[in-house]
Amino acid sequence: MSTDGTPISGDALPKIFASAFEYLVDTGQRSVLFLDVMRRRGVQYREHLAETAPHLLNYEIELLLDGRTLQRPVNYGLVRITPPAGVAIDPKRRPFVVVDPRAGHGPGIGGFKADSEIGVAMRAGHTCYFIGFLPDPMPGQTIEDIARAEAVFIEKVIALHPDADGKPCVIGNCQAGWAVMMLAAMRPELFGPIIIAGAPLAYWAGVHGKNPMRYSGGLLGGSWLTALTSDLGGGKFDGAWLVQNFENMNPANTLWTKQYNVYSKVDTEADRYLEFERWWGGHVNLNAEEIQFIVDQLFIGNNLAAGRIRTSDGKTVDLRNIKSPIVVFCSKGDNITPPQQALGWILDLYKDVDEIRAYGQTIVYTVHETVGHLGIFVSGGVARKEHSEFSSNIDLIDVLPPGLYEATFTAKSADTANPELASGNWIMRCEQRTLDDLRAMGGNTPEDERRFATAAKVSEINLANYRKFVQPWVRAAVTPQMADWMRRLHPLRLSYEAFGSETAPMKAVAGAADKVREGRKPAAEDNPFLKAQETFSKNIVDTLDKWRETQEKLSETLFLSIYGSPALQAAVGITPDKEVSPRLEMSPQHRKMLDARIEELRSQVAKGGLRECVMRGMLYVGMARGMVDERSLEALRRLRKSDASKRITLAEFKAIVREQFFMLLLEPEASLAAIPKLLPRSEDERRAGLAVIREVVSATGSELSGETARRLERVTQLFGLTAEPHAKAS
Repeated sequence: MSTDGTPISGDALPKIFASAFEYLVDTGQRSVLFLDVMRRRGVQYREHLAETAPHLLNYEIELLLDGRTLQRPVNYGLVRITPPAGVAIDPKRRPFVVVDPRAGHGPGIGGFKADSEIGVAMRAGHTCYFIGFLPDPMPGQTIEDIARAEAVFIEKVIALHPDADGKPCVIGNCQAGWAVMMLAAMRPELFGPIIIAGAPLAYWAGVHGKNPMRYSGGLLGGSWLTALTSDLGGGKFDGAWLVQNFENMNPANTLWTKQYNVYSKVDTEADRYLEFERWWGGHVNLNAEEIQFIVDQLFIGNNLAAGRIRTSDGKTVDLRNIKSPIVVFCSKGDNITPPQQALGWILDLYKDVDEIRAYGQTIVYTVHETVGHLGIFVSGGVARKEHSEFSSNIDLIDVLPPGLYEATFTAKSADTANPELASGNWIMRCEQRTLDDLRAMGGNTPEDERRFATAAKVSEINLANYRKFVQPWVRAAVTPQMADWMRRLHPLRLSYEAFGSETAPMKAVAGAADKVREGRKPAAEDNPFLKAQETFSKNIVDTLDKWRETQEKLSETLFLSIYGSPALQAAVGITPDKEVSPRLEMSPQHRKMLDARIEELRSQVAKGGLRECVMRGMLYVGMARGMVDERSLEALRRLRKSDASKRITLAEFKAIVREQFFMLLLEPEASLAAIPKLLPRSEDERRAGLAVIREVVSATGSELSGETARRLERVTQLFGLTAEPHAKAS
């Protein structure tokens, strides 16, 4: 019988034997080469640990500030990235600052290859900086200390770019995302646009049947286990435990696929695998205070969006204080930070888009269909598309009127109108959205919210009991030597150490691998035994996936049952008539400031000149579309640049956009009626202004029709002109 179960003819026997021999040679050679890859992985791991400041940055760097020298020392530092040969930097463009995620693995993931966040930002002409960290925290450092250090770093970047057209764009990946958002709420004046990629901000959010990681804290009884792990580590939390949590989310990949992919494609996949493992295996430590804050305040307490986090000086961390545009990049394929956790904070903070506008906030989000958590900030394809478009169009994002938008990307084609106005291979549009668009992604019911609130209360009780009755004994028993050995014996570290030792067997593997490479004989792609191998692998993956699905269903059922118990909820003070996550109300101070600003804007409706009229008319026409295309802003930028006498800074342009936008929202008819009184008498000037409007609204190439065409006709009449001119402004 053949490998697929069909009978074998007599003539086919020699061919089958030949295929079997070919496969045996191939699989034997691949086995040796695979063991050598594991050996190289272990050696690489040891070399990486031996470095004083290990990182993966694929660029030359210059250390500008060392956080260890600050008044409150931290293990973070600011470096400037040296552009590679052939990359031209425009000193007038705003700098980019990438903040590295500290979630157990090593530093440098934001720029470990050319197609990365740093790489595409530099190709767009921006100077790039990187905020990274060392493997061990400074004694006593806290999350707040790190935030204040990062503020010092960003102040340094601003000082180095006094002529830049805008404040720095700051990118926060994964865990760095919530850290950047906290700092931006504390020091909003430091930031230009903020990009948070794969960053959890609404920690309870999700949908039934998915997102099981959010149940972990409750199923473990809360954060007492975090405190115990830190105590066993002598006051430090081993980041390898965080990495193992990620690994446990996908047992098929962890136990089989990742290694099998190298084994089956060992001739081509070894370098890529080793590159990733160098980062994935670079485990770092956190202070007990840091990890306890993260688990208690964020992952279990869900206190960030709720405004329940206070700084040491008593100030509330309120995300509504952020004045810079916020770009949220998430993915449906991300089981660590699903879209609900990346975007749910918006629903927690605001009742509608008007309230977003009332705080002057601009929020842009994009949801990838498939990419996984790590791919959001390490995938070359994502870097070339989404991150490249964000970098190229960061000024567009910065000047968007306040509101909620979804960024969409359309590939350029032969039919694309005005392709020279769009950089790269994609065209980015920012389309207006409402909170109902976010709600349509799914989320928690009030019953679910009570369950998570109950889990948070149980966690507080268990942690208090641990600290009172157990912690003193554990701390007294754990010596520095014991804590060090516990780190060394962590299962993930052992998996690297086992193959990295200079033992006789490993030396034999290295020698055998050299000989195999000299006589490598891979099996033909149509070898039936290779196909059988692939089928066998697929069956293993399917089995492990079913195991994972069963585990996830069980964990969800247990969590919902345990913490949905009315008796348990009542015991910890959670009652059905009490809202567990009430939306933050607008403060009297902000309401007073908002009312004063509204009156000020109303008083400015009949003031201004040609520039204000052009912007008012442009916004009025554009608002009918409900979206902004990057080609429109590029057309406006070129027109602005071509007339040096009327050039304004990006900040001035942004201020005009916001003022005119709010005037149109508050007093639409009065704002339009004022245009003829504000325009210059010169017909040439009015015609030139109208030409700018036409140039910008037609930059997308789509025919003006419906409400858009009617609005343009009305603006034309308000300018005292007829509808025929299409000439560009000179």
